[in-house]
Amino acid sequence: MGKGMSHLSKEDLKFLQQNTKFSKDEIKQWYKGFMRDCPNGNLSKDKFKEVYSQFFPGGDPEAFCEHVFRSFDKDKSGSIEFKEFLLAINITSNKGNPKDKLEWAFSMYDIDGNQTIDKKEMENIIKAIYNMLGSSIKEQPVETPMERTDKIFEKMDTNKDGVLTKEEFLEGCMNDRCLYQMLTADGGASKE
Repeated sequence: MGKGMSHLSKEDLKFLQQNTKFSKDEIKQWYKGFMRDCPNGNLSKDKFKEVYSQFFPGGDPEAFCEHVFRSFDKDKSGSIEFKEFLLAINITSNKGNPKDKLEWAFSMYDIDGNQTIDKKEMENIIKAIYNMLGSSIKEQPVETPMERTDKIFEKMDTNKDGVLTKEEFLEGCMNDRCLYQMLTADGGASKE
C-alpha cells in the first residue's frame, strides 16, 4: 500500500472483504477515518499509544501498547499500514473469530517470537494489563502478576515443561471461559 493514498485500492478492498467480517462500506469508513488520523498511510507507534491511552484514562497503557503494537506490526516496519490495522481490528473486535483472536493473543504473549510462552513473558503481559487498567483494578483485591501467571500455567501447561505451546494455549483457553476472556481481553463475545 502506497504512502498517502487517498483511495483504497480495489485489490486491498477485495482482500479485506475476503479476510475480515467487515462490509465494503464499513471498510471504506474505517479507511476514511484511518487516513484522516494518519494522512501518510501509516500509524506510528506513538500515535497508536496516544489513541489507545484514551481508552484507559485511569491507567498507564504504555507497556501493553508496546505488546499490542508489536503483534499488529506484522511486517516489523515500525508502523501499521491500513491493512494490518483493519485485520487487527477485525481479530480483536466482537466480529473476530475466537480461534483467530486466540492466535493473535498467543503472538502478543510470545514476546520473543519463539513459538512458546514462558512464565516471564506471561508475567510481563499481565503486569502491563494491570498497569493499563490502573485505578479500576485497585478497587478489588487482585492476584499479583506472578500469582496469576502460576495459576494460568497450572491450568494450561499440560506437559508441565514450564512453557506454553500454541496448542496448549489454544486448548486451555477454549476449554476455560474465564481464561479465554482474560487472555483475549474479551468481555463477553460468544466463542461459538
